[in-house]
Amino acid sequence: MIDLYYWTTPNGHKITIFLEEADVDYTIKPIHIGKGEQFAPDFLQIAPNNRIPAIVDHEPADGGEPLSLFESGAILQYLGEKTGQFLPTGLRDRANVMQWLFWQMGGLGPMLGQNHHFGSYAPEKIPYAINRYVKETERLYGVLNTQLEGREFIAGDYSIADMACYPWIVPYQTQQQNLDDFPNLKRWFETIQARPAVQRAYEMAQTISSESIMTEEAKKILFGQGRR
Repeated sequence: MIDLYYWTTPNGHKITIFLEEADVDYTIKPIHIGKGEQFAPDFLQIAPNNRIPAIVDHEPADGGEPLSLFESGAILQYLGEKTGQFLPTGLRDRANVMQWLFWQMGGLGPMLGQNHHFGSYAPEKIPYAINRYVKETERLYGVLNTQLEGREFIAGDYSIADMACYPWIVPYQTQQQNLDDFPNLKRWFETIQARPAVQRAYEMAQTISSESIMTEEAKKILFGQGRR
């Protein structure tokens, strides 16, 4: 039913977690971003921003032609609505989930991504940039830790908000964070980590790629993009 254009990144893991949790029939279409496959014309027809993940739903609810979608947050919302799972229908509960989904899309993902870039991949180690994003990561972890006080999951019940945030916390050591400093977040993290569907998603990722893609050539492809 669903073709998933995927690579083994946090944004890619969000969607495999949902599909495994919801028991949706899907097929992986690997897009090796270290080789530049995200710039292939056929993929750009589906994902004009040349980023994974993207999906094609061959059985959309309106019964029409296959529907393609890019951007991980939009995909999670679409799949939640399509399946009726992990996205509440009540006004207030749905709004709560959506605000935390957008928090991840607008803050947690981009800031932690910059942490990864300047801490691990930048050819020049710039102390100001590294400190800036490590501190912002610490702040965002703190926001999440506070939200999880007295809650099992971010928005109450397990939802697409948790699926969006969890993969970005997985590399916490690379982000120079200690989960012991964030006890509510640590408890949440370990709870999600133990879920069978989450484990299946990450095991599947190992069958796609178990090695770092960050060769010097891959860095030129991933970090040297201008308008053309």
